[in-house]
Amino acid sequence: MQENKIKVAITHGDINGIGYEVILKAFSDPRITEICTPVIYGSPKVMAYHRKTLELPSINYSIINSASEAAENRINIVNCVDEELKVELGKPTAAAGEAAFLALKRASEEYEKGLFDVFVTAPINKETIQSSEFEFPGHTEFFQEKLGKGRKAMMILLKDSLRVALVTGHIPLSNVASAINKTDLINKIKAFHNTLTIDFGLQKPRIAVLALNPHAGDGGVIGTEEQEIIIPALKQTQEMGIMSFGPFPADGFFGAGQFAKFDGILAMYHDQGLAPFKTLAMDLGVNYTAGLPVIRTSPAHGTAYDIAGQNKASEESFLQALYLAIDVFKSRKRYFEAKANPLRKQYFDKGNDNEVLNLKGDDSVE
Repeated sequence: MQENKIKVAITHGDINGIGYEVILKAFSDPRITEICTPVIYGSPKVMAYHRKTLELPSINYSIINSASEAAENRINIVNCVDEELKVELGKPTAAAGEAAFLALKRASEEYEKGLFDVFVTAPINKETIQSSEFEFPGHTEFFQEKLGKGRKAMMILLKDSLRVALVTGHIPLSNVASAINKTDLINKIKAFHNTLTIDFGLQKPRIAVLALNPHAGDGGVIGTEEQEIIIPALKQTQEMGIMSFGPFPADGFFGAGQFAKFDGILAMYHDQGLAPFKTLAMDLGVNYTAGLPVIRTSPAHGTAYDIAGQNKASEESFLQALYLAIDVFKSRKRYFEAKANPLRKQYFDKGNDNEVLNLKGDDSVE
């Protein structure tokens, strides 16, 4: 009996940006439906508007009421918005923000019912989506709160073997130092190790941890966080059997190409990790929300209002996000099937496996 294809939910994001353009271009290749069953949460009318404006080829799709009705070997779309919704390409509008939220809300509700397997989210405008129901800095925090089951999310940006995770996410730079402490850093290193092991199938992954201060603090001359927090956290995770190294000064680490020697890089704050990542990855990166039971990916680019409606956007980052969501789903399945094997379990019980993540449990450090 043939196994059912992985069902992928795709939220349309900001309708005034390039979300529909990259979705339409990605699904112009009919082979996509051979590897998954796509379910777009959005608007057939808005999708048709974008296709016509961009003069893209028609794609065949089914309009359904719910992901439970999704047909294999076909693109499916669930209408989540008012049919009178106005598209204003390249402009941030309240209507577009509401439409982005409604798609995300509907998809989240259907995920909780078990109607699909993984999420791929098109870019949103973090300002226009704000409302009494969405008071989050972005997708990462939304998924942590709504579908995380008490677990902490970790943002990872990746392209091929370059994987950059963040200790702190969408917070002001002035709050970064006070937001970093030994316990949380240990948990972040563990969570990154678990993700690389379970979601990416890497054995004994090597993790580089960046310093917070210039020159890694120069022995306390330019800051004490390395001496008081980062180095002790590294020592404790090394004692757990995790291959963690550092702290590395961020400028030389990327400038000298040291990043290529590691499976994952843990940055202390948003721009420390993402500025060099986006320089190296250009528009081909993927944003992965790690550490949660739900699997969610997205293109690393934003709404790109400046090129919306001009047929200039590349679908490559969206496609890579789609492929990654499918790969992570398969990798998790393989991992937990192996763990369910009694001989495999005996091996782990004898070894030092106390750092391995149980997605249904709690792996925090007390």
